[in-house]
Amino acid sequence: MKTVIIKTVSGLFLLMGLAVKAPTAFAQSNVGGKAEQKYRLVFQDDFSGKALDPKHWEIIHGNGCPALCGFGNQELQYYTGSADNLKIADGFLTLTARHQKQADQAYTSAKITTKPTKGWQYGKISVRAKLPTGLGTWPAIWMLPQNNKYGGWPKSGEIDIMEHVGYDQGVVHGTVHTESFNHLKNTQKAGTISLPRAHEQFHTYTLEWTANRLTWLVDGKAYYQIDKKPSDTADEWPFDHPYHLIINLAVGGGWGGKKGVNPRDYPAQLVIDWVKVWQPTL
Repeated sequence: MKTVIIKTVSGLFLLMGLAVKAPTAFAQSNVGGKAEQKYRLVFQDDFSGKALDPKHWEIIHGNGCPALCGFGNQELQYYTGSADNLKIADGFLTLTARHQKQADQAYTSAKITTKPTKGWQYGKISVRAKLPTGLGTWPAIWMLPQNNKYGGWPKSGEIDIMEHVGYDQGVVHGTVHTESFNHLKNTQKAGTISLPRAHEQFHTYTLEWTANRLTWLVDGKAYYQIDKKPSDTADEWPFDHPYHLIINLAVGGGWGGKKGVNPRDYPAQLVIDWVKVWQPTL
C-alpha cells in the first residue's frame, strides 16, 4: 500500500559508493523447501564507499507536487538529498526522518530508487535493514515497473518487499498491488510476520520472484507466497516485466499516519547494511 503513482524528481546526487562483484551462483530453496532455482549475483551495494553512483541510484527530491502531492498517500515528508536525511557512514546507509519544516511540509526524509538501472525481471532481491520506531513512521522496501507495460498504477503492478508502520511496531508486511488486487478496493494480497526487535536488530528482507511465483522471506525463511493461477490475466499477474527497487522512509499518510504522528519521536532512522540482487542462471 505504498503509493498510487510515483513521479521521480531529478536532483543533485548525494555521493555514495557502489560495489558490483563477480557473479556468484547458488541454489535457493522455496517455500516447499526444495532447491528449484539457481541464481547469480548481478548487483550489490554494501555502502562501503562515499558516493552513490548515479548510474545505479536516483535520489528523490520534493513532496510529489505538482503531479502527485503527498505521493498519493497524504504523506507529510519532503524528501531531500541532504546529509541530514541521507548519509553513508561506517558501511551503512541511513535514511533519517526529521521534524523539520521544508516547503510547507512538517517533516524531511529520504528516498532512493534504482530507476537509472535497466531494472530486473525475476530473481532474488534482498536488503538487510534495521527499521525505525516512532508513531507515524512508514519505512518501505518495494518495487515498481521500469515502464508501465499495462498502464498506470496499479495496472502494471507493485511489489512491496517490506513495509512497516510505527503504530504497529514489530509487524512487517509483504504485499502486491495489481488492477484486481489493491488497497483502494481492499482486495490487496498481503502477508505479515512478527519481528518484535526489528528496530534493534538487522534482518534480511527478501523477495524471490519467478514467472509463476512470488515468495517473501525474512532471514532466509519464507513467510508468504503468491502463485500465478492459470486463469490469471495482467489484471491479476502483471509481474512479467522489469521492475526497479525503491527504499524510503515516509512520515504519516493514509496508513503510516492512521493513528497520528508524534513529533517527539523524531528523528527516526531506517538503516541499510546492504542491497543485493540475483537473477536466474540459464
